[in-house]
Amino acid sequence: MSELFDKSIRTLELPRVLQMLSDQAVSAEAKERALRVRPETETEEVLRLLDQTDAARTMIGLHGAPSFSGVKPVGEALDRADRGGSLNTRELLTIADLLTAARRAKEYFSGDETTQKTAIDHLFLSLHGNRFLEEKIKRCIPDEDTIADAASPELADIRRHMRAAQAKSRQILQKIISSPTYGKILQETIITQRDGRFVVPVKAEHRGDLPGLVHDISSSGATLFIEPMGVVQANNELIELEAKEQKEIQRILAELSAEAAAHREDIQWDYDALVHLDLIFARGQLSYKMDGVRPEVRRDGAIHLRRARHPLLDPKKAVPIDIELGDTFDTLVITGPNTGGKTVTLKTLGLLTLMTQCGFHIPVGDRSSISVYQRVLADIGDEQSIEQNLSTFSAHMTNIVSILAEADRYSLILFDELGAGTDPVEGAALAIAVIQHVRQRGARVAATTHYAELKTFAMTTAGVENGSCEFDVETLSPTYRLLIGIPGKSNAFAISKRLGLPEEVIQAAKVQMSGESVRFEDVLTQLEAKRQALEKRELEANRLYRQREEDARKAREFREQMERAKENARSRGEAEAKRILRDARAATDQVFAELAEMRKAQAKAERSMNANEARAELRRMLNEAEDAVSKRDQRQEPIPKPSRPIQVGDLVEIPGVRQNAEVVSVGKDGTLQLKAGVLKMKARADEVRLIEDDERAAQKKKPAVTVRQNADRALRSSASRELDIRGMETLEAESVVENFLSAAVMGRLDTVTIIHGKGTGALRKAVHDILRRSKVVKSFRLGVYGEGESGVTVVTLK
Repeated sequence: MSELFDKSIRTLELPRVLQMLSDQAVSAEAKERALRVRPETETEEVLRLLDQTDAARTMIGLHGAPSFSGVKPVGEALDRADRGGSLNTRELLTIADLLTAARRAKEYFSGDETTQKTAIDHLFLSLHGNRFLEEKIKRCIPDEDTIADAASPELADIRRHMRAAQAKSRQILQKIISSPTYGKILQETIITQRDGRFVVPVKAEHRGDLPGLVHDISSSGATLFIEPMGVVQANNELIELEAKEQKEIQRILAELSAEAAAHREDIQWDYDALVHLDLIFARGQLSYKMDGVRPEVRRDGAIHLRRARHPLLDPKKAVPIDIELGDTFDTLVITGPNTGGKTVTLKTLGLLTLMTQCGFHIPVGDRSSISVYQRVLADIGDEQSIEQNLSTFSAHMTNIVSILAEADRYSLILFDELGAGTDPVEGAALAIAVIQHVRQRGARVAATTHYAELKTFAMTTAGVENGSCEFDVETLSPTYRLLIGIPGKSNAFAISKRLGLPEEVIQAAKVQMSGESVRFEDVLTQLEAKRQALEKRELEANRLYRQREEDARKAREFREQMERAKENARSRGEAEAKRILRDARAATDQVFAELAEMRKAQAKAERSMNANEARAELRRMLNEAEDAVSKRDQRQEPIPKPSRPIQVGDLVEIPGVRQNAEVVSVGKDGTLQLKAGVLKMKARADEVRLIEDDERAAQKKKPAVTVRQNADRALRSSASRELDIRGMETLEAESVVENFLSAAVMGRLDTVTIIHGKGTGALRKAVHDILRRSKVVKSFRLGVYGEGESGVTVVTLK
């Protein structure tokens, strides 16, 4: 990247956008990388970056952004561990936090239910993580200042002995300070520590009354801190245990450091991948913040920006503009009054191009497109340099010289107030020459100017187009709209007149202008007036067109309403006729029911009159049957001897009752356990007759065959289980529901569903009234959750 291109990046304020990107990143490394981002000059690389931003924005919209809070640099610590060094607790916890961030990022990606592949999937899939090492470090090191007892069994044992030694020392010292014997020699009845050993404060004059080691003397010399001889051994043991504790802690830290070093490459890879993802998701977050969209990337050098806004302006105040360049014309000359928005237009064009080449979404409307350039070169703003003794014109010309040296067909050139700062005639001629030179080299050019000569040049030169920033003379304020194809006016006379400059001064100024300039300004005034008139007519035509479309829509709706009313009237007529027929049928059914009741009453009376005769006849028949059974038993032949022994599973006949039974079991004494239907009994082998195999086979019944009629199947398959009557009138619904129930009964359906909607409840009440009257309905209920609730009725048919 050339120095001039880098300077143009600063001129177009891309670093301020990069600062916004840095603010969206989480990790320190991603924030620094955001500030170092530079535009890509290869189309494929720009497309790749935009694909990444698309994927991040989509994921943020669906699931929010992943957490990168634990992503901190671990390279130096891993290098030292790899060389055999022991890491401290802070470094190990940093590694554990990084592994946690990697694991959570993997879980975030695996929780994405979208099946469509994105440009950042490979970054998520490349994360390694190491949950075993992560949990081991956090289990051993709860915080930066603590090594947990659970870090190793040895450490837990050492600390248990340390607590015991401390308790022993305190117990001995507690007895001393609680003893009346030593109360007078102690300065205070407290236990304290000196050099890590437990001591008590003793008055200097009583130093010989308590045998022990003196560890310290107060500043006044009145107090000696003595370790009694009784606790020396316990304190010695505690010191030894503390040394063992430190040694074990060093061993644990060395072991954890070695494990981290063993996975050094994976951990470092996870760090780089997470920083990369952090930067990508920062672009996605920035896209949401500035309401950006992805522009189409072209390869022909053309730019079409629709409703473009400068990203550093307040979006509530910025006026969107449309910019075109490089398609039907390669040079755009923008004219208009000061503070009209010309410079902002140039900066918007250049900055949005640079942002696209950085992979950003930009604040534009749909169907916007941008081409990728090898360099975007800008000469914008006041370049006056006191230190270098350069005037504004000289400073601008120095920039222009450098731009002319680098301009080619892959360049976008932006000139602000080209040729300004010198004699107007010479400046205008020089500006035209510069534009022609960069056009010959194939560059796309956008320039702002006040010179009328450049307006004429744009009107008379193929490939060069005029543009102007609109200005409202009535309010003396710019509208900030960019008008392509129309040269702008400086409006100096009009503005001066509105501000109170005397008319004679304005007329004197006009006299000083050449006739050609006056005529040119008059032409521009007429063109502006015609443009505004055409714009008003276009707005009126659009209004009339929208009104015509609205009238046509209302006409279509009225015609549809009439058709529905006609259909509803016919349906109501049919429903009324069916209701009358239904009432007639109901009356007929009632008469038939009364006749049936009368028949039943008459038959009951006749049965009552003949009851005694019927009972006598029944008794006579029972007596005859009993006599016949007795005679048959008397005539019964002896039971034939079976051809083989009776076995379990055989079928036998019980004489006298002529009932077949199955042999369930055979006892040791020959007793048979029999089962006849639900009855069980016992019998001897000589009391039953064995049914032989051939006789048993003859008694087998032929299996019944159930044949379903084709007509029944056809009815069942054709009947619908669901009816939707939403929007129907009550009378129309009655007819439809009755036909539906009849079809369901013919189809032998058990349950059906009627959808009537919630609404006012009138249609639901009418449906329930029909169901209560219907003879084919067994029961009905409103739907439950998942069925439609009060908007449907589930009907059970008889």
